[in-house]
Amino acid sequence: MNEIKTLNSGEKFAHASVGSLKNFEGKQFVKDATGATSCEISFGTLPSGASVPFFHSHKANEENYIILSGCGKFQVDDNVFNIAEGSVIRVATNCDRNIKCTSEEPMCYICIQAKEGSLGAYTMTDADITERTSLL
Repeated sequence: MNEIKTLNSGEKFAHASVGSLKNFEGKQFVKDATGATSCEISFGTLPSGASVPFFHSHKANEENYIILSGCGKFQVDDNVFNIAEGSVIRVATNCDRNIKCTSEEPMCYICIQAKEGSLGAYTMTDADITERTSLL
């Protein structure tokens, strides 16, 4: 199982890593390593034929799954559909969900959990173009 590492941080940022996603195994939450206050992000992998060993539901938080590699099936309540690399699945509150890997290769995914209905401003409605000298 990979271990999350905080690489560096400052007053306004945190930089953490779960290591190589190619070799990533298991499930790793990153909130504590980054000090996030708006959402929880986790990385997960499922070996071929495996599913999460339980269904679950959230009371306040929706989840967004991003499939990075592999393919499988996703179930929300009684709806089952195929998923594959590049799939993005949003799951609302108060419904059961689960995921299964059906590919020969492991399925690697990111899950982002945030309070449902909390997104007010986003992208350019919450951004200001600023003038700063690039140090990159």
